Formats: sequence, structure tokens, C-alpha cells
Amino acid sequence: MFSIHPARFPQDNAGVLAIFREYIASAPVSLDYQQNEQEFADLESKYSLPNGVVLLIWNENEVVGCGAFRRVDEKVCEMKRVYIRPSERGHQLGEKLVNNLMEIAKESGYQRMCLDVLADFETARRLYVRLGFEPCDPVSYNPIPGTHFLGRNL
Repeated sequence: MFSIHPARFPQDNAGVLAIFREYIASAPVSLDYQQNEQEFADLESKYSLPNGVVLLIWNENEVVGCGAFRRVDEKVCEMKRVYIRPSERGHQLGEKLVNNLMEIAKESGYQRMCLDVLADFETARRLYVRLGFEPCDPVSYNPIPGTHFLGRNL
């Protein structure tokens, strides 16, 4: 039923942009500080191996979730945009997605993965902690109060 595959650029640009925008719209606060449109204009350079990847979750022919990582430096990457459409939650897709991202990052030579998670996304934070992520210093700018910064070695 569900499958997880790396996005292909430029073929999957529309699907990536649609699910990224859905994720941004679902946030309880403005994510404008991330300069999303600049990022979206150059997806391939940030999210193509070896720098990064976007994984798309498909339910038949429909994208229902995503997750990504991008390069911070030669040893560290940052997990970004982990999102599963609310109607598709409850199938352990988040755990599968994060595990796949960590595996690809390790295969790409990264030694550490970091992320930030908004305080309102408690279910996601608990998942990350269960998968071995611990509090760490931020690797990117996030001004939203209560944000948790987590990382783990791969």
C-alpha cells in the first residue's frame, strides 16, 4: 500500500513542492524565517545526493508524506520537513521514514544527523528520542520559542 522512494529531480519537483507546502501550512507558527521560496527554487542542489535527499511516501499514485536531509558540513546533515498527512498517520510511516533517512545519510558519509522540532509536535519529538536523538546545539537558525534541537550519531 505505502512505499517510500527518493524524489527524482526534476521529475518529482511538483510533488515535492506540494507536500513541502502542505507541511508548512500545517505548522502552528509561521515558518517564513526559513526562506522557503529561495529553497524551493533550488531543490536539486540541496536535496540531491551526496548533499541530501528527499524521500516521498506514496500511497499508490499520491504523495502523502515526505522527509529530507541536507548538508551542514562534510560530517553533519540536518533532517528537514518530516511530514505525514494526518489521514495517513498511525501506520509507523514516520519511524520508517526517519530510519530510511538515517541509513541514506550514513551511506552518504555523514556521521551525525541533527534536527529541530517545534514544541507543538510532541509526537514527532517522542519518536526522535525513541530513535536515539538527544538534545544538542542548533545547526541552523530557528527563532521559535520552545523548539527542541536534537541530534544523534549515525
